[in-house]
Formats: sequence, C-alpha cells, structure tokens
Amino acid sequence: MSAGGAFGGNRGMRPVPPEKGVFPLDHMHECDLEKKEYISCLKTSGFQSEICRNFSKKYLECRMEK
Repeated sequence: MSAGGAFGGNRGMRPVPPEKGVFPLDHMHECDLEKKEYISCLKTSGFQSEICRNFSKKYLECRMEK
C-alpha cells in the first residue's frame, strides 16, 4: 500500500504550493478588471457560465501571465 494520500497527496504533511492550486491568489489585484468583467457577465446572464466563457478565458490568461 502506498504512503501517499488520495490523488498522490501526502497525508498528515503540510502541502507544498503546487498541491494547493494552480494559480496563487491575486494579492496585487493585477487581474481585477478581467475578474470584474467575468462576474458582471455572470450576473447579467443569470449565472450561466457558458455564455461568459470568453471572459473566463481572459481572466485565466491574465492569471497565467502575471
């Protein structure tokens, strides 16, 4: 039996950054404009994410770049 947890995680040990998520939090607010556009689109579309896919893509591209 393996010593690791589910999905290759390590049980009982403190997680390392890649296990916490793909993107770090946007503490510097570098992608606020893209985030606000996406949230606005969600609100106006009745929270149908398929309609706002292009805004989501813009936001994720911003996060990857910065």
